[in-house]
Amino acid sequence: MADLEEMRDGRVAILTMNRPDRLNALSRDMLEGLLEALPRLAHDDEVGCVVLTGAGRGFCAGGDIGGMASDSSDRTLEQGTAWLRRSMETSRWLREMPKPTIAMVNGPIAGAGMSLGLACDIRIAAEEARFVTAFANVGFSGDFGGSYFLTQIVGTAKARELYFTADKLSAQEALDLGIYNRVVAADALRDETLALARRLADGPGIALGYMKKNLNAALTLPLAQALDMEAMHHMRCGETQDHKEAAKAFMEKRTPVFNRR
Repeated sequence: MADLEEMRDGRVAILTMNRPDRLNALSRDMLEGLLEALPRLAHDDEVGCVVLTGAGRGFCAGGDIGGMASDSSDRTLEQGTAWLRRSMETSRWLREMPKPTIAMVNGPIAGAGMSLGLACDIRIAAEEARFVTAFANVGFSGDFGGSYFLTQIVGTAKARELYFTADKLSAQEALDLGIYNRVVAADALRDETLALARRLADGPGIALGYMKKNLNAALTLPLAQALDMEAMHHMRCGETQDHKEAAKAFMEKRTPVFNRR
């Protein structure tokens, strides 16, 4: 059984981290699978949205501490750093691919798994989905971009508190902080997530891609440069068939049918 499973639901690609006996702790094979799948899906015209989730009762418990210890025994510091940095490209692909990404958080989410969930554009969680940074509990400082993403979501003071203490948050507490977008009953999680994923996947793909670029840039660019980017992207979207179809549908009082062109 593969450590990462991929399936399609129409234009939605679902990636499932598949080590349920280890709460889907990240293995080398799982990371290699993500590094292969995410760039491919980012450029697949038949995919409009990517959902990341975990098998069994958890999303992802983070890195496989035992496995990492054995893997690193004969590596130099430089080699280990290079391998980790390459693996962390998974977070960049989730954040920067030109289509929406959703974390379907079915249970505990911690450590590097937390970071991957935070890298996604949207997080929908089950009521049982506890959230914890966890790094302090194992003497690590954190990886896969968690400190970057969490600071942007909850602010620097709360992010520092959550990293330093590794306190666990209930799903409702994480929702109140803006970490989760929605919290739903466990038996409704898949249906709720896929309903949103299908809606996004069937939307104006070019416009959504440019929206994502604008929103990512808004975190770092000065206002003038953000305005420049918005103007260029807005005019580009105005040239698409999707915009023309949407304008026509508006006049005809019907729902537009987007072809992502």
